[in-house]
Amino acid sequence: MVNRLLRPLVTAALALMLAPAAIPRTAAAATITVTHYGAAFYGAPFAVALKEGYFKKHNVDITGFLTSSGGGTTVRNTLAGGIPYGEVALSAAVEAINAGQPLVIINGGVDTIADILWIAKPGSPLHSVKDLAGKRVGFTEPGSVTNMLILMALQRAGMKPSDVKLVSVGGIGANLSAVLNGAIDTGMTGEPVWSENESKVQPVFWVKDVMPPQMMQSVGITTRAYAKAHPEVLRGIIAAREDGVRFIYAHPNQAADIVAAAYHGNAELYRKVFHNFAAIHYWLEGELDYAGMNRMVEGLQIIGKQKGPVDWKKVVDTAFLPKDLQLKSK
Repeated sequence: MVNRLLRPLVTAALALMLAPAAIPRTAAAATITVTHYGAAFYGAPFAVALKEGYFKKHNVDITGFLTSSGGGTTVRNTLAGGIPYGEVALSAAVEAINAGQPLVIINGGVDTIADILWIAKPGSPLHSVKDLAGKRVGFTEPGSVTNMLILMALQRAGMKPSDVKLVSVGGIGANLSAVLNGAIDTGMTGEPVWSENESKVQPVFWVKDVMPPQMMQSVGITTRAYAKAHPEVLRGIIAAREDGVRFIYAHPNQAADIVAAAYHGNAELYRKVFHNFAAIHYWLEGELDYAGMNRMVEGLQIIGKQKGPVDWKKVVDTAFLPKDLQLKSK
């Protein structure tokens, strides 16, 4: 009698135990790390993915983003995040791996420097890299991408760093102010400062006009231990970001409005920026461009932070990318 009474309860309990296996599990709510989120536009696909529900679509519950001013701080934030995944500067990832951090690169982020240029006051006689001889030339910080780019631009023009007076000015806004108040003859700029102030300055040179524009700025990284233990979470994050990128290219105005709300920015200005970014294919869907990655390594070598090439086979794992993006990674 007791066995007959318990049998339905046991059957029901087994059904409850087995039921979740047939339902896709959603990862516990957590944060991930995105370099310069809220300031620069590396994080735009993530903002779109969050707003449009793409993380939940791919069974990952992301509640927000940790960020920093870039470099090693972003890598450290990645290691400390709820999910140890981060989109970080490729240069910072390479330096961390060289230092012995057990990290692996799993997807591409931004693969162009076509939005970066050097500017001067209107009416300036500066119109090319060669015109910079003897001039005060601003960039952001020592060891930064803009430090690499000005040195690479000078090299391609057959010039030496000593041919100009290089000045570390600070951020993009500081470079603009230094140009306008005459503290430097030319300084770097990029979006959204360029679109907001292009009537106040003149271009001296666009980086894309003096060197190939493909240069991998940011990549997705994780720890080797997390990659082994939670591959489905990483695939979900990458797939959600990919959906975000596709949404941006298909609906640039709507995407700009989403990111302006997330960043507390000017929607009209962001619409202009997003159309400019779409024209240069600013965001990768997630594939890895090894030529662009090697160009970043070239920059690291020029500023003395890398000796020799990087063996990408040892530090990259494309297994978390969709098959089509695995095939595009070359």
